[in-house]
Parts: sequence; C-alpha cells; structure tokens
Amino acid sequence: MVLGIESSCDETGAGIVRDGRLLGHAVASSMDEHARYGGVVPEIAARAHVHAAGPVVRAALDQAGLALRDIDAVAVTTGPGLSGALQVGLASAKTLAYSLGVPLYGVHHLAGHVAADTLEHGPLPNPCVVLVVSGGHTSLLLVRDLARDPVVHLGDTLDDAAGECFDKAARILGLPYPGGPAVDRAARAGDPAAVAFPRPLTGPGDDPYAFSFSGLKTAAARWAEAHRAAGRELPVADGAAALQEAVADVLTRKAVAACTDHGVSTLVVVGGVAANSRVRALAEARCDAAGVELRVPPLRLCTDNGAMIAAVGDLLVRAGAAPAPLDVSVDPSAPLEYAALHPVARTKPRTAAVA
Repeated sequence: MVLGIESSCDETGAGIVRDGRLLGHAVASSMDEHARYGGVVPEIAARAHVHAAGPVVRAALDQAGLALRDIDAVAVTTGPGLSGALQVGLASAKTLAYSLGVPLYGVHHLAGHVAADTLEHGPLPNPCVVLVVSGGHTSLLLVRDLARDPVVHLGDTLDDAAGECFDKAARILGLPYPGGPAVDRAARAGDPAAVAFPRPLTGPGDDPYAFSFSGLKTAAARWAEAHRAAGRELPVADGAAALQEAVADVLTRKAVAACTDHGVSTLVVVGGVAANSRVRALAEARCDAAGVELRVPPLRLCTDNGAMIAAVGDLLVRAGAAPAPLDVSVDPSAPLEYAALHPVARTKPRTAAVA
C-alpha cells in the first residue's frame, strides 16, 4: 500500500496505490491565489502546500477507507519543480515514513506523469513512446520498463514548453490564467485556419523530435499587435483556435512519427496539456491513420496529482528497487533519467578566510 505525495508546483496531491490500482486520491490547488499575478508565485505555492499537505493525505486515506497504519511505503516528488514547494512535500513524506517505520522513495515528477496512465489502462507496453506535455515540460520519450530501465529522450523542447506557450499567448489574447484551459474554451468558437501561425521545427533538416514554441508565441504577439495598431477588434476566438491547432499539429505530428520511425505500436500522451481537447482529438485521428494505439489518462490524472507519484512508488516497490537514503534531498532541475530520484545535498567544504 503506497502513499504518494506531490508538491512540485501549485497542486498539493496525495494518492494511494496498491498493485497498480488507485484506491483514493485528493488534490488541493492554489491556482486561484496565483491567478491575479498571471502565473505561479513560488512563495505562495510553498505556503499553500504547508496548509494542504495534511488535509489531502487524510482525504486520500478516507476515500480509500484506510488508516495511516495501513501504509507500507511512501513515495514523494523530489524533482523537478519549485524548490520551496518540493521541500514541503519531502518534509511531509519523511515525517510520515519515519513515524510509520516504512521505506521512502523519491520520484521524478515526469515519471509520475508517465505512470499516471497505468492507473487507467494497466501496465505500459514495453516499449512505448510517451509524449509528456505540460506547462514546464515537452518531451518525447522512449520508455521500456519504467521502474528498472533508463528513460531515453528522443526529443525535448529547446525553449518554451507547450503549456508555457499557451499561458503566454493567453495573456496576449486577453484570456485569463491558466492559459491552457482558457485557450481551449475560446478556440471552440474560432476558426483554426483563420491565422497561418508557423509550425516550428517541422521543416527539412530540422530535428524530427525536438520542439520549440517560443517563436509561435512571438508570432501570436505580432499578430495581436498588428490588429491593435490598426484599431481593429482582436478576433480572440480565431487566434486561440489557430494557436491551439499549431501546437496540436506539431505535438502529434512528431509523436506519431517517433512511433513509426522506432517501430513502436503505442503512443502515450500525458501531462497537463494532454487535457487539451484538440491535442487529444488530433492525436487520436493520426494514431488511427498510422495504426498506432493511443493511450491518454483521464482528465483528472493529466494535471499534477499524488496518485501518479504513488503509481511510480508502487512500481518501484514491486520491482524491488532500493528506497531513498535518509538524507535524500530535492533537485529542482533534475533531468529525467530514471523513475526513482534520490538526490542527496552535498555541503560545500568551508574555505579559510583570506586576510
């Protein structure tokens, strides 16, 4: 019985998984507190985690019909993410693991997103291509045994992530934060062909699996500036639809190509942007055309949550992985190499003062 705790950004999550089955989970979000600033404020997020950590663990236990004494292991996000936010989750997890006398496992946040799909669709095929697409990350991965094998990066974003592009473009269009859901809603009334936004890194000679969304964001800004400079009303719905189409086109085109090029028959799309309606629809259409199975977690498991961290912890326990050392720390910028992430902070040696 594995308890997972997630606190890398603005959601505090707790989940309980046993043998690949989700028994209960709860999420508390501080999104409303950040909305007035147009983005996540790290200090506000960390304070919100302090207040929410206990209640979300209790809520997950209540949903599962369990008590703390029933927990056999604790898993926690140790990176990447906001340093202060990660520290709150790790402190909570260490306290619970120590007081219960159970092992503690550090988990890479992105591995959690990958594992989230297993809670809905069962074990991941070996191998599979995974598109991780969120506010801070956009990566194409080749995944074999998530608990045992290294994760192979086929391609990553060179600048802005897809979710970051949505957030910044939403501000340009006058839409609220968070930008992803706002763009998705506005796009429903727009024409995706109304604006010829570019498809970055899709030309001959470009890296076939790398992403870049900074230029797309700039193109949206220039388009909006031209309308405003001419005194024309900004067609927000058309802009949102065209932007969303460009992002979805690039993401799904590269992901399906990776499956075809590597002879992989399953594509898994995870992360917050996997909740976008156009990304899901276009991925489904292109996978069907290519004969590739598409797996996408339900909406409740796309955004950050503790269930996905518990899912990784459950896989690690069943694989016989070593737990984290007692001095495990956080790594806010940790690259995804393995699902387990057990960084240890090293104290710099003191140097003598120079007179």
